[in-house]
Amino acid sequence: MIKHHPTFSMLQNFVDGDLPASLAAGVAMHAGMCPMCQQKIIQLTEQVAEANFEESSDLDLFTNDADMKTAELDFDDIIGEITASDDVEPMKAASIERSVSFKGTQYVLPNVLRNMSLGKTAQIGKLSRARILLDEGEIHTNLLHIGAGGSIPEHTHKGFELTLLLAGTFADEQGEYVPGDFIMLDKRHQHQPATELGCLCYTVANDALHFTQGINKLLNPIGSFIY
Repeated sequence: MIKHHPTFSMLQNFVDGDLPASLAAGVAMHAGMCPMCQQKIIQLTEQVAEANFEESSDLDLFTNDADMKTAELDFDDIIGEITASDDVEPMKAASIERSVSFKGTQYVLPNVLRNMSLGKTAQIGKLSRARILLDEGEIHTNLLHIGAGGSIPEHTHKGFELTLLLAGTFADEQGEYVPGDFIMLDKRHQHQPATELGCLCYTVANDALHFTQGINKLLNPIGSFIY
């Protein structure tokens, strides 16, 4: 059962179109896996639509009945021309699946990621990473795979970090996470994620990790790799 969700304000910003593409994609993927948040987004969208309708209700779209009738006739003529043509070809169903492979395991990606460009896969130990090329400056977005028995050294964050679990499970000091969990962390949080069977995550961060154990210089390559 999904236990971790976007905040209400983040859902509101998503509906208003105020999130960067990376975070908006994360919210959309979570909503596709979480009926509760999907319903909240529907309700917020309806509220925005109603507010916009009320603002425009005083505008006269047609000056008189004659204009209304003319518009209806024009629309009917357009539809008639389209449906009467013998040249219209039936639409072919588009393939909507896109998959990636990490360490020999194939993963089907959410539709939200279907048209996003992926960089080459890089590996360091049991970590594999493919950058999602969104060109958002300091905000880096990745598909991060942790192989079976793998973990990330204990760390906190200099900026924010979103982790959306897409497949598999992992655990840290706060418990175990399942697909769909939307985990938003910052410098107030410290954890050491580990997975027994492996997992695939969608991650967004605007700064590198800060390791709290071991010799930081030795762990810096891992921090840069994940960020």
